Amino acid sequence: MADKFEPDYTHLLDVLNNRRPRRLPLYEHHIDPPFISKVLGYELVLDGNKQSDYDDYYLRMISFWKDHTYDGFDYEAAICDIFPGHGAIMGGMDGPIQTREDFNKYPFDEIPDIFWHTYRPHLEAIRRVVPRGMKAFGGCGYGIFESAQDLVGFEKLCVMQFMDPELFDDLFQKIGDLYVTLWTQMIAEFSDIFVFFRMGDDLGHKTSTMLAPDTIRRNIFPQYKRVIELVHAGNKKFLLHSCGCIFSVMEEIIELGIDAKHSNEDQIAPFERWIESYNDRIGLFGGIDLNTLIQKDYDEVFKEVIEKGSRFRQLARGYGLGSGNSIPDYIPVNGFLAMVEAAKVLRE
Repeated sequence: MADKFEPDYTHLLDVLNNRRPRRLPLYEHHIDPPFISKVLGYELVLDGNKQSDYDDYYLRMISFWKDHTYDGFDYEAAICDIFPGHGAIMGGMDGPIQTREDFNKYPFDEIPDIFWHTYRPHLEAIRRVVPRGMKAFGGCGYGIFESAQDLVGFEKLCVMQFMDPELFDDLFQKIGDLYVTLWTQMIAEFSDIFVFFRMGDDLGHKTSTMLAPDTIRRNIFPQYKRVIELVHAGNKKFLLHSCGCIFSVMEEIIELGIDAKHSNEDQIAPFERWIESYNDRIGLFGGIDLNTLIQKDYDEVFKEVIEKGSRFRQLARGYGLGSGNSIPDYIPVNGFLAMVEAAKVLRE
């Protein structure tokens, strides 16, 4: 069946419109290049900065997704990665903004130029090599909360909220302003290569949200709203990827206007809860827990994906199958391949 596969990104778009796709699409938030290298048997790296280097890299990367019967592929121009002083979100260091003085002197105005100088060659290469029937999903990578964590550090951000609440508020407003600037240009210049736009912003952990729900409502959601309205004004759909237990704020997230949601862990809630609670209003992606792909052998993964995928398709209106998070480099190749092969069977 793989030889006959022709990608068609409208199947993904069906999920964003919360309607049953004509063909079950596969979806991943991200597949790490080191994992792709494991499958391909050679190292997939961007080696050089000539146009041909970018084209070759993205041709190979996109071909991997196509060969495994995906209708689209992920690309995010990662905002945090180009922040001056980046790294606090990874832990082990404080971010560059700890005080009002740090905030006032931080080079926010320089970030758009850095962003476009860094990522325009990637986006233009994708435009040149993307095959017929495929589009990217993503846009400007990272989210409002994650950017605050990177600029301050999570623990220091919590301290700032109580020690300097005005700075805390100003920081989120400034991040929102930056996101509006970057997203406005992304939508204006590169909508043609994206089937939908998305934001990845992990608001929760296993038992609750990372910040108090009222703080999220006051400081984060207004900035989400600005981006979502930009995306919709550009005639695109919007997906939110957020890990963790975020049920306490999920109704407000839906009210913001998201079209679909991704990320789930069985230890937080079975995927059926997402379907039962939100299927009538938004599309849903995922459903296959990472522990399944990591811990079980090929036959066990294949059987579980067949059983769960069939059930999710029956229960959900707009549904696309994939892992509950992403495919990092430590996922066993056989677990991933079993999921893909099961998806092909479910399409028959």
